[in-house]
Amino acid sequence: MTERVQVNMLEAKSQLSQLAERAWRGDAVVIVKDGKPYLDLLPHVETSWARKLGRLKGKIRMSADFDKTPDDIIDGFEGCL
Repeated sequence: MTERVQVNMLEAKSQLSQLAERAWRGDAVVIVKDGKPYLDLLPHVETSWARKLGRLKGKIRMSADFDKTPDDIIDGFEGCL
């Protein structure tokens, strides 16, 4: 079972290695500043796939008038001022 650990900034500074181990094991490590949650210490997770340029080529279609904003939308924004 995972634990939730809260430590202040000074403690985190002096116990970083131990806190990192706990985060790696699955504990929720929260660093607090002025009594409020400030940072979550999380283990690094490798991405499962590499990005590949052009992998969506031919799968995305845009309408010919995609850059034409309807007049009622423009009027709505101009009326907000």
